Amino acid sequence: MTRLTIRARLTLIYGGLFLLAGVVLLAVTYVLVDQRMPQPLGVKLDDLPQMRPMPDVPAGDQDNLRRLVLQVQSEAKRNALESLLTQGGIALALVSAAAIAFGWLLAGRALQPLHQITGTARRIAGADSAGRGLHERIALAGPRDEVRELADTFDEMLERLDRSFDGQRRFVANASHELRTPLALNRALVELAISRPDTAPETRRLGESLLAVNERHERLIEGLLTLADSESELTERSPVDLAEVAGYVVDQVAPPDGVPVRRALAPAPTVGDPVLLERLTVNLVENALRHNLPTGGWVEVRTGVVAGRPTLTLANTGPVVPGYDVETIFQPFRRLSRDRTTAGARGFGLGLSIVRAVARAHHGTVEAQPRDGGGLTVTVTLPPA
Repeated sequence: MTRLTIRARLTLIYGGLFLLAGVVLLAVTYVLVDQRMPQPLGVKLDDLPQMRPMPDVPAGDQDNLRRLVLQVQSEAKRNALESLLTQGGIALALVSAAAIAFGWLLAGRALQPLHQITGTARRIAGADSAGRGLHERIALAGPRDEVRELADTFDEMLERLDRSFDGQRRFVANASHELRTPLALNRALVELAISRPDTAPETRRLGESLLAVNERHERLIEGLLTLADSESELTERSPVDLAEVAGYVVDQVAPPDGVPVRRALAPAPTVGDPVLLERLTVNLVENALRHNLPTGGWVEVRTGVVAGRPTLTLANTGPVVPGYDVETIFQPFRRLSRDRTTAGARGFGLGLSIVRAVARAHHGTVEAQPRDGGGLTVTVTLPPA
């Protein structure tokens, strides 16, 4: 059942109250007029001879004449009261219609601040990711009434949320930057230790293991940095062709033995940050290669314009992925079951999170669909150039 809007309900209240007041006023007027006329024109039957002597008229004719005058005056009274009801009802209907129209306009103007608050809240709720759009403020002008107090309270809440999200992003970025320095120093010391000619084989093997662990930590920090940067608003945009980016990435990434990478690269011009779009493509390709079949697998990279929007599509073979579990892969540090990842190739759960963050930073979307027989098809859609 569809409920009336607040504006419609206020209009009905205004119009109903006005109509009720008009009906009461008309009824009171009718009663007062009727009481002021107890007899037609205030003339009684016994008073007629004294008011107008008629010596030349017989007595019987005088009675008939008095009755005729009373009948005419009674008809005049009835006509006056009926005219009062008819004309008053028509006037009340016309004025009530004007009052309802005026009430509609008045209600719309009274609710305009609420529409402004709703519009701001809708834009913030429709932002690409959490924390986006919190820089907006209602900044409602006007008298300090209840609606102004509501808007100011909402602005204060947005200010606190904006500071909280900005602080969180700055913390991730600063912590990641601070961690890169000791990791780089550790890598340099280990490489120096295992490169010496007199290093024992056991020490060299230990150093290589430490380098692998250090490299894993560096990739984690790099992923956190990229994720933090991707969730920030883009400051610079330039023309980018997704086909060129995809071709370059496929040429640079070394696929495992027996996993061919198919290409179908049609022009897909867009506008954005080339570095972030390259990172998006690298993550998609590496994810498609990592989560694949040991033998007989393949990866397909497609670009083009679909429905007027440039798209990048990655499809791969692999284990069967349930549809209800697809959204999990886009959440930071969340992975599917361990059987999707081969030994020694387990990631951090940041790859597709970065893909979604980069796409949202470019006002695009990312969708993943399970393939029949196993694997995924991931489609990135970006705004046209």
